[in-house]
Amino acid sequence: PEKKAKKSDCGEWQWSVCVPTSGDCGLGTREGTRTGAECKQTTKTQKCKIPCNWKKQFGAECKYQFQAWGECDLNTALKTRTGNLKRALHNADCQKTVTISKPCGKLTKPKPQGKFHLLKAAW
Repeated sequence: PEKKAKKSDCGEWQWSVCVPTSGDCGLGTREGTRTGAECKQTTKTQKCKIPCNWKKQFGAECKYQFQAWGECDLNTALKTRTGNLKRALHNADCQKTVTISKPCGKLTKPKPQGKFHLLKAAW
């Protein structure tokens, strides 16, 4: 005789974002909730970790693969690059593509010839 599978009226777990214990990355916790009239457990806490080397401005649980920096835009003095979503932790809601900008930096000047150059100039 086959045993009837016990059907659960519990919904799927819905997880909050990971909240670091201190700072903006590292070990932390997230809260989980689910619905169901006869569910034994409807809330729980889970340990989680936010990698410290991920770009937090796009979501601490979203990892992107970035292209090389583009050329400097002389009008804005910024260079940009695009990142494509590589991985999302814990079903995080992440943008598929992101763009980041940063200042171009100073133009490099030719370096002096060294000590000999200074001695020669003093003569």
